Amino acid sequence: MARPHSSKERAAEIYRGTARLPAPSSHRHPLVRMFTDFRFASRVIRFGLGLPVPLETEDRWVLEQVIFQHFLRQPAIHRILFVGCDWYTKHYERVFFHDRDYWTIDVSPKARRFGARRHLVAGLEELGRHFAEGHFDLIFCNGVYGFGLDAAPAIESAIDMCWSRLRDSGYFVFGWDDIPERTPVPLESIAALQRFRRFELPDLNSWRYLTDTPYRHTYDFYVKS
Repeated sequence: MARPHSSKERAAEIYRGTARLPAPSSHRHPLVRMFTDFRFASRVIRFGLGLPVPLETEDRWVLEQVIFQHFLRQPAIHRILFVGCDWYTKHYERVFFHDRDYWTIDVSPKARRFGARRHLVAGLEELGRHFAEGHFDLIFCNGVYGFGLDAAPAIESAIDMCWSRLRDSGYFVFGWDDIPERTPVPLESIAALQRFRRFELPDLNSWRYLTDTPYRHTYDFYVKS
């Protein structure tokens, strides 16, 4: 699939929020943005109509059109957990995972409306209350580390729980922003991550892929061995 032109303005806006800098759009009332920001208005209308509302940034394109597609081609990938939900993930079940046993989880009750039909309001460290060991074939943990999952003990607990709930040879996709404001602890210091084996995604020819975004969003690929 051809790569579309991503919105540099949108990526810059996301970076300012990611780096904890004031974003110009945050000072504008939504009604004002409806009449002055075409992309914003388009997203609101599509969302209201129940249509897919993709986030037009390089990292989301890589996730949706490269990473998702790779795993969807694998017949053994059926039970999937996606961690963290927002307006731009609401369509994921219908568009990408309608024929899979697809679950979402988010600690915020407000995120429920953006999740799958099978959704949990819980933290990752609570997975053991809901699923047996080895339940999932694939877990996506994208944009959680550094965005609420910040303390070293909580990070260890969350990733360790992901490891235990993956089957042997199950896959773990870890998305994070490689900027100081969003790397609360060095990844090399997370013992739970060391339990995984690095996995080279054939479509990207690497176990780690840095996207062309100002917030340096990065995808790491692991397998439970």
